[in-house]
Amino acid sequence: MPFLPLASPEPPPLLRNDSRAGVRQNPSFGCPIQQQSRPWIAPEPGAGAGPTPRQVDRLVDEGAKASHLPDGDAAGGDYRQHLKPTAAGWPVRPSWCVWIEPLASATPASSFEARWQRAVEAALATWQGELSIQRVATSDQAQVRLWRRRPPLQSGPDGRLRASHGRALLELRQVQRLGQWQLEPQVEVLISPGQRPEAIQATSLHELGHAFGLWGHSDQSGDVMAVSPTAKPVLALSARDRATLRWLLRQPGLRPVGAPDY
Repeated sequence: MPFLPLASPEPPPLLRNDSRAGVRQNPSFGCPIQQQSRPWIAPEPGAGAGPTPRQVDRLVDEGAKASHLPDGDAAGGDYRQHLKPTAAGWPVRPSWCVWIEPLASATPASSFEARWQRAVEAALATWQGELSIQRVATSDQAQVRLWRRRPPLQSGPDGRLRASHGRALLELRQVQRLGQWQLEPQVEVLISPGQRPEAIQATSLHELGHAFGLWGHSDQSGDVMAVSPTAKPVLALSARDRATLRWLLRQPGLRPVGAPDY
């Protein structure tokens, strides 16, 4: 990962979805520190295979135009047809562990950092209403890590460099936790602090949608996962967003793997 480790903050408040059946209330449940981690190497893609983990982000940024998946319902109730799996299956989990870059020590810029953090936390709370999510104190516990930085320029479909305020980067990794190896989606989410609070929240809401498995874009502007931002930030999930997420959660997750070969 292209990020330097940062000092760990004091444990933040936990985010839990208490309404979901079967969710345990143990604060440490589901988020043990990773002991070892290795990149997962995708096999050579065959007929009908999905993109490799490193291809997913590029496809998402360019906008998914077609898919081998069945269309959503005729009334446009969801946008499942625009989602993309990885070569190892759908990057979904029964619960997620999320780390947010902590505030730096008190500086003149700390108020801007706090504004960024509040907006990101508001976006995370929205997804917490739909998913089992736990906020963790150290990045080693997380599958999703949010960073307070502007994404680097990226080439668009026309070859021109484009700027953006947010980006989610997916990599599948073999991770050992509590002595057991598993294949995990590891997502780095970059959110620029150089926006007004509502825009930071909307950007975070969209990029977290990718992080939680919605690797594609909606073709309707009122959806959080719309392909392009609108003049008025979208700060709430639409019925189509929720319907697409419900469909995704019914799909099989990543296939199990054993310990990596050394």
